[in-house]
Amino acid sequence: MKSSARGAARMLSGVGCVAALLLPTAQPAQAAPLARVPAADGKKGQELPGMPSSLDADAPCTPASREKAKKQDWSRQRLDLDRLHGYSTGAGVTVALIDTGVDTGAEGLDGRVTAQGTAGGDCVGHGTFLAGLIAGAGGGGADLTGVAPGAKILALRGTDERGQASSALVVAALRAATEADADVIAVSVALPRRDAELTRAVADARREGAVVVAAATPDPPRGAGASEEIPPRSYWPAAEPGVLSVADMLPAGVRPDNALATSGVDLVAPGAGVVSGGPRGDGHYLGAGASVAAAYAAGAAAAVRAARPDDSADDVARRLTATAYPADIPQLDAYAAVTTVLSDSAAAGGAERAADPVTVRDTAAADRATDRATLFVVLGTGGVLAVLWAAFALPRARARGWRPASASASARPVAADADGD
Repeated sequence: MKSSARGAARMLSGVGCVAALLLPTAQPAQAAPLARVPAADGKKGQELPGMPSSLDADAPCTPASREKAKKQDWSRQRLDLDRLHGYSTGAGVTVALIDTGVDTGAEGLDGRVTAQGTAGGDCVGHGTFLAGLIAGAGGGGADLTGVAPGAKILALRGTDERGQASSALVVAALRAATEADADVIAVSVALPRRDAELTRAVADARREGAVVVAAATPDPPRGAGASEEIPPRSYWPAAEPGVLSVADMLPAGVRPDNALATSGVDLVAPGAGVVSGGPRGDGHYLGAGASVAAAYAAGAAAAVRAARPDDSADDVARRLTATAYPADIPQLDAYAAVTTVLSDSAAAGGAERAADPVTVRDTAAADRATDRATLFVVLGTGGVLAVLWAAFALPRARARGWRPASASASARPVAADADGD
């Protein structure tokens, strides 16, 4: 059963949500504006600086945020993280994050991040922001814990220092993640063209047992709006076979107006008005886009892998989609992914909810008992009504000499006339 907070978040829509979703994601760091964080209770929320996904060539590195979130954002409530962590924190799982790098000493990540090459530095800040969503320890007054705070992050570069992605960098990062035996590989960049080497690198990673999660589209470019018509197309590696393709959604469960169109999306996850930390200082930022949604899905995959270590990568991917909240595109449900007992038809989307995640409950007997109880209630109610009717109607029928009420009524005027004669 969903918590009331998650139910309220699902229904959230309107101006407050949409405003946060139009956040530019690729702007110079010195010009980062404050953007509104939608509150889960529909109130005004708060303002935080936006986290860019790339920087202009002459822009300085993203500065430390001077603002701190005061409350848990809607996305964490939507994913039921407070309850999820009672069953799994992703402990013992390694998530390779292919993005702009991750600062190894960032707030909430210290001691749990290893990096290869130059990936230990993060000028843009985007990779560190995503790492916090996957495995951040939270703290700082607001409960901003990641989906899998017990997991470890392997930071790999899929972009240059300014956040510009390339197929060669992504391929090298996929190879490194495979060699490091990463349990989950999160690719937050989306490339416009397929590459044979990229296809082989993804296939090799999957063959070695990694769950590969990728952003379904690039994050919207700066200034992109609903008026711009960009034809739908596929992006890579999200479109590769076996890759879990993840797109972003608003609190109301729909995709943002400025989201790039694509096909073959497996899941949507929170990707607007999402709060996390950065590589400098202990302040917070606001992020948006399919990359944010992919990070959340990768964290959920880590939580499942920790809770179900014997499941294959394909089993984990099927579990994430089979337990998702049903919609036009299934919506990620991290808590359900860990705690649901799947039926044999899980591959076709069948699932049973279980209060105890380690016990399969046969509900057939309970259903039959419920049906019998319902029948007894109906019959019993009918019997009571019959007795009440008899107690009310029989004395009156006796007084009328057992004549029908209509006949008795029509007889009275006749008798009166006879008396008058």
